[in-house]
Amino acid sequence: MTNTVRPRRFIQCDVFTDSPVYGNALAVVLDAQGLSDAQMQSFAAWTNLAETTFIVPPDDDRADYRVRIFTPQREMPFAGHPTLGSCAAWLHAGNRARRADIVYQQCEIGIVEVHLPRALQAPELAPELASGQAQQAAFIAPPTAIEPLPGASKDGLLHKLKLASSSVLNSALLNNGPVWQLLELDSPQTVLSVDASLVKWPETQPVGLVSLYDSGGEFDVEVRMLAPSSGMLEDPITGSLNAAIAHWLMSQGRLDRPMQVSQGRMIGRRGHVTLTPDPEHAGRVLVGGQTHILIDGTVML
Repeated sequence: MTNTVRPRRFIQCDVFTDSPVYGNALAVVLDAQGLSDAQMQSFAAWTNLAETTFIVPPDDDRADYRVRIFTPQREMPFAGHPTLGSCAAWLHAGNRARRADIVYQQCEIGIVEVHLPRALQAPELAPELASGQAQQAAFIAPPTAIEPLPGASKDGLLHKLKLASSSVLNSALLNNGPVWQLLELDSPQTVLSVDASLVKWPETQPVGLVSLYDSGGEFDVEVRMLAPSSGMLEDPITGSLNAAIAHWLMSQGRLDRPMQVSQGRMIGRRGHVTLTPDPEHAGRVLVGGQTHILIDGTVML
């Protein structure tokens, strides 16, 4: 039965950027209890953002809240910028986790830990948060299954993207809920030169492109995620892909310090993601970035 339409707290935020409106936008319905799956899906299609999330009470005693994550077409088991953005919106609305330093978020893949910096651990900071101060937090990257990218898939991508085989240093198939075809290219400039319009959808799974910079610059890694997003040919900033890349780099012994990731510059964004090996738990990675609250109000649903 359809619920009665009523005002629900609504926030729109910008995630994984140091500069508001240059990140990845997220819509968050904070009081989504009673909405049907169909209503959530139709609202997500209406916002036409890469993802829209809906906060409901958890059904796991360990969790502080449960989040449902929808693209305009389907529900996602996990996604990165909806994780940080939903947590930031939940805190911005005055909620407090049972632990001062960690929010336990339930989503379809299970419990995801969101670690809060000291500045967000004091309830007396609520007025500052309400004024729009950016929130910096990091989630523990979910486990990632790493397999070789099948040769036929790799050859098909090289053909579609007009890449020479000599420009590909490594490839992999990564699965952390979403599945990613990953190509490591020979330079950040090669990553940035790829024409996203060459890939046809929906016949192709999402493609991740990655390359490491020489040391000494502002960023250590350049990333692009080629798949349709909010009317664009690629996603502005992709937390789940970066989380998978972090586990992949760690499996090769290449993530031994915090690394700064740039994403989105080919579509006018200034994405900034930090990948940090967990100093307290070997094999875990923290994926962090800033969230800016841009719209705070109500929606009639």
